[in-house]
Amino acid sequence: MSDDFHLEAVNENGNSVYIDASPDIGGTNKGMRPMQILLAALGGCSSIDIINILKKQKQELKDIKITVTGEREKDAVPSLYTEVHAHFKLYGKLDKDKAQKAVSLSVEKYCSVAKTLEATAKVTYSFEIIAA
Repeated sequence: MSDDFHLEAVNENGNSVYIDASPDIGGTNKGMRPMQILLAALGGCSSIDIINILKKQKQELKDIKITVTGEREKDAVPSLYTEVHAHFKLYGKLDKDKAQKAVSLSVEKYCSVAKTLEATAKVTYSFEIIAA
């Protein structure tokens, strides 16, 4: 087995993320694939926005979990995302209208990753509040 595709990306602060290719081309599943990182970036970008907005609204957010899924072009190279959906689970004692506003502001206005993906994909979202 080879580690030819197992890569580490390091930013200027020394933080790193591991990247790998799929096993069918020789990867070893020791890192996320680049297109998976793009979906994770959407989740991270939106989460930061939502946390920030809810703090400003004096909401008691205890935790946030996001599932981001995407559909890519079939039989295309490059294979771009055509549909992306983010589902947010917001934990805490939250006002539903304020939570809705925070999520929509993030995905529709503030999140740079969502705006980047909108060039090729329909970006949709949903959320639920779970009392904590």
